[in-house]
Amino acid sequence: ELDMSPGDPKWLDVIERDLHRQFPFHEMFVSRGGHGQQDLFRVLKAYTLYRPEEGYCQAQAPIAAVLLMHMPAEQAFWCLVQICEKYLPGYYSEKLEAIQLDGEILFSLLQKVSPVAHKHLSRQKIDPLLYMTEWFMCAFSRTLPWSSVLRVWDMFFCEGTGLGLGGAPLSPAAHSGASLCRETPKSFLVLTAHPPCRGQDHLPGGAGAAEARAGLP
Repeated sequence: ELDMSPGDPKWLDVIERDLHRQFPFHEMFVSRGGHGQQDLFRVLKAYTLYRPEEGYCQAQAPIAAVLLMHMPAEQAFWCLVQICEKYLPGYYSEKLEAIQLDGEILFSLLQKVSPVAHKHLSRQKIDPLLYMTEWFMCAFSRTLPWSSVLRVWDMFFCEGTGLGLGGAPLSPAAHSGASLCRETPKSFLVLTAHPPCRGQDHLPGGAGAAEARAGLP
């Protein structure tokens, strides 16, 4: 029923513009109008119809794309619903209240994991929301190396809620403590770039099970 409904034009236009940005080098999404982009459009449109009060959040697109790599469109849609409603409730609301709370928790955990990085970021007044919003809202699908994304998603689905409260979110900062202490622009680039590959070895769990309202570039 949702698949056959026309959808709200204001969301359809935004979704259409975002399709080519999701894993553009993956064989499923490389072709404009290909089956991957078509399924992605269907899933995201269906969510706006299922939750019209929320509409579409750009951070949902990479999550839906990862789901489509592992399951048919209908299953991907219902998984997306569960992620938005039960695993990451409040993450895609207009006020981003849940993200702000988890940002504070993350910064507190960072003080224990990497005091040097925490002190430097505090001194430079770099708000956690500047770098962790994409981490959490996109479930690390745009941030970590792919094998690490799969490990994080394994933990996410097997251990339940609290994606932002595990050790994985801290790896980019914890493994880049030395780089963070040079200058503010460098600090921000390190936090928003892919972490070193060696960071994969520090992520617990194994790959296999999983195998914004932020504006994303």
